[in-house]
Amino acid sequence: MVRLSKIYTKTGDNGQTMLGDGSMTPKESLRVEAYGEVDEANATLGIAIARIRSMSGDEPGAMAELLTSIQHDLFDCGADLCVPRRADEPGEGEKGAKLRIVQRQVDRLENQIDSYNARLKALNSFVLPGGTQASADLHLARTVTRRSERAVAALLHAEPNAVNPLAMVYLNRLSDLLFVLARIANLPEFGGDGDVLWVPGSSRDR
Repeated sequence: MVRLSKIYTKTGDNGQTMLGDGSMTPKESLRVEAYGEVDEANATLGIAIARIRSMSGDEPGAMAELLTSIQHDLFDCGADLCVPRRADEPGEGEKGAKLRIVQRQVDRLENQIDSYNARLKALNSFVLPGGTQASADLHLARTVTRRSERAVAALLHAEPNAVNPLAMVYLNRLSDLLFVLARIANLPEFGGDGDVLWVPGSSRDR
């Protein structure tokens, strides 16, 4: 259990911050950038959840619960990234094991993608981020999640032996799920009128 009794420590006043293993690193390091981006993705999900929870009905309620569970996963992901992986560290379930993203979490996202996507019509164009406010919020969360994925990719390429590759896989699947959920949030159950489709070149002659 995490216990926070003091909010400011002043240890970062010199531009360094402490990782989860107790080592110090510059705040502009790729690792700090990576888990910072994951934190921002989590915050944007919070905005979407607040919006969706304000809606009535079983559909918004179920989506809000799913997204809240994903927020917990994103904290897991941040905890994973803030502790450099070691080749000799204990595996899952062993004494002293670190909190790492595992395949089961990725599988859960894939199952949700398949389930929600089965309810949608095939697309014949790209969609614009918009429609209902909930859909717009989810698209924002999707793009920030993509940015966090790119940050983790940069870290993984720089320190391939010190990063759990499933952290990047999880973020990749999450951005796909958020795209699907943004489309769901434009269905009538959420007060929408369907996808807002991109019309290529539509404003060139105006």
